[in-house]
Amino acid sequence: MAGERKTIGWREWIRLPGLGGAVVKAKVDTGARTSTLHAYDVSELERDGETWIRFSFHPVQRTAEETVTAEAKLVDRRTVTASNGQSELRYVVETEAVIDGVSIPIELTLTRRDAMGFRMLLGRRALRGLFVVDPKRSFRTAESKEVRRRARKRRKERSEAE
Repeated sequence: MAGERKTIGWREWIRLPGLGGAVVKAKVDTGARTSTLHAYDVSELERDGETWIRFSFHPVQRTAEETVTAEAKLVDRRTVTASNGQSELRYVVETEAVIDGVSIPIELTLTRRDAMGFRMLLGRRALRGLFVVDPKRSFRTAESKEVRRRARKRRKERSEAE
């Protein structure tokens, strides 16, 4: 049926093709207006008269083994109030996110999320009109299933090598 919304869980793996193709575990946060990505080594650069942001991030939580360095066009700087009540001026970049095979433009604010459980928060603006969140479920998307399939394959290969 046209216009039918897909159901996603409260946490999902999200593909970011414009940011090195990284797949990031995200907390789906309908209480947050905008989406946020953990970023560090953030710097501005000029390209064809426009401001771009270069930054690095670790796509997998609780590990710094994998690092992605990406660049994205700056679309804004916004003061964002975090859940702890602290306000912070953040860079806002636009990129593409793939959620359950659906490619959508997404605005991401960039901030340090070292102490947070998830490297990315997926806010309600990104979800509006496209997805329904089932708070009882996790990892329902095609991207999440692919990540789990690859993890099972790696575990099997390691056990066979022992």
